[in-house]
Amino acid sequence: GGKQISACRYVGWITNPYPVFLPSRGPKVTYVPPPLPEDEDTIFAHYASGINFNKYDDILVDVSGLNPPQAIYTFKEACLCESLERNVAKSGYVKPTPVQKHGIPIIAAGRDIMACAQTGSGKTAAFLLPILQKLMADGVAASSFSEQQEPEAIIVAPTRELINQIFLEARKFAHGTCVRPVVLYGGISTGHQIRDLLRGCNVLCGTPGRLMDMIGRGKVGLTKLRYLVMDEADRMLDMGFEPEMRRLVGSPGMPSKEERQTLMFSATYPEDIQRMAGDFLKKDYLFLAVGVVGGACSDVEQKLVQVTKFSKRDQLLDILKNTGTERTMVFVETKRQADFIAAFLCQENVATTSIHGDREQREREQALGDFRSGKCPVLVATSVAARGLDIKDVQHVVNFDLPNNIDDYVHRIGRTGRCGNTGQAVSFYDPEQDNQLARSLVKILCSAQQEVPSWLEQSALGAHGTSGFNPVGRVFASTDSRKVIRSSSANCFSA
Repeated sequence: GGKQISACRYVGWITNPYPVFLPSRGPKVTYVPPPLPEDEDTIFAHYASGINFNKYDDILVDVSGLNPPQAIYTFKEACLCESLERNVAKSGYVKPTPVQKHGIPIIAAGRDIMACAQTGSGKTAAFLLPILQKLMADGVAASSFSEQQEPEAIIVAPTRELINQIFLEARKFAHGTCVRPVVLYGGISTGHQIRDLLRGCNVLCGTPGRLMDMIGRGKVGLTKLRYLVMDEADRMLDMGFEPEMRRLVGSPGMPSKEERQTLMFSATYPEDIQRMAGDFLKKDYLFLAVGVVGGACSDVEQKLVQVTKFSKRDQLLDILKNTGTERTMVFVETKRQADFIAAFLCQENVATTSIHGDREQREREQALGDFRSGKCPVLVATSVAARGLDIKDVQHVVNFDLPNNIDDYVHRIGRTGRCGNTGQAVSFYDPEQDNQLARSLVKILCSAQQEVPSWLEQSALGAHGTSGFNPVGRVFASTDSRKVIRSSSANCFSA
């Protein structure tokens, strides 16, 4: 009856009232994605900025470090070459967002940067535009005459979906120029990607695993590299990807950090990640903190609902019956849970698809395609989709399971309320599971001027380690840890 679960198999009724659907475990497919559209209408498709876009002008910005360059206030001031300026206009960009006003001149001045700005605030264009401008001004052009491609810029991101999105942005801005971006990620035929790479590559976008594989095969050389960009940098430097990032910067031919420009962007930067980032950046890097408008974006209406483990499904169903055909992302903690909840919703006649790390690349792209087109207005996802994904008109986010850290909460709810549009995020709070997040959630809600339920305040006050608990949030999601070190050194000195 119109129920759809892609690439799933029926396991059967055992002790569960609902059938469980698990991803098929067939042989690995050698997937070649369909060719990208070449028409300008598709390449430059964008969504309109929302009613709150002008609020960006009121956001506080803090640039720390020595001699930062002056901010720009229009794209004209960025002195982009004619073709790049034309592509920016075709993309619907009217004026720069705060991260672009400060990030573009910092990168254009040759400085390293660690930039912290809320999701949906234009970080991708903030690093792509100055890189492409410099390459075009220097007359760089892709060459298909070499068996080893030596890109001038490498951009790394933690998920396939995010790196592909960055590649499509780079392709859009470089349209009609001699600069050629290429994307590399797993789940796709290696031979297909090598053939594409050898047609010429100036800007290489990749996930760490496939990128290191191509370097190891001798298909990618590093001696001409000028720019190394880490998007979602906090994730790129956590325990999952840190070893691969160290292998990348230690690879033969890789210019030292003094001889290249390293650019890091994310919505959150825990202090331990900032300390580690110092290994990759020049000493005089600039730290750009764009006011969180609440860490979590204030264009997102946040609501927390107290639940028990077994009442979540009915609560979810009630929400989805009210949202109708509006696009809704539902976040869960495990891959098995993603399939189970998707199956449950399909049985309840809610057109649903799911995305997680165990699904084949073809299935992941199909799921995102069905969600983007509105064929399946509900997407159940694990954290694979929480980072950076920019999908038009996502009006609702539901945290079926809260994540185990507050940074992931900020990234998840940032899938809605993008580009000055408004959105809603509902999170199910189970006191038995989520108590460790209570204090952080109160801070996030306070700083985004959102209502704090009295039961959550009580949980926060009673949570473990609450000495000095102060619910008043900070202006910025993260601050430059060097300031903390300097001020504590000053205190020691004055003492």
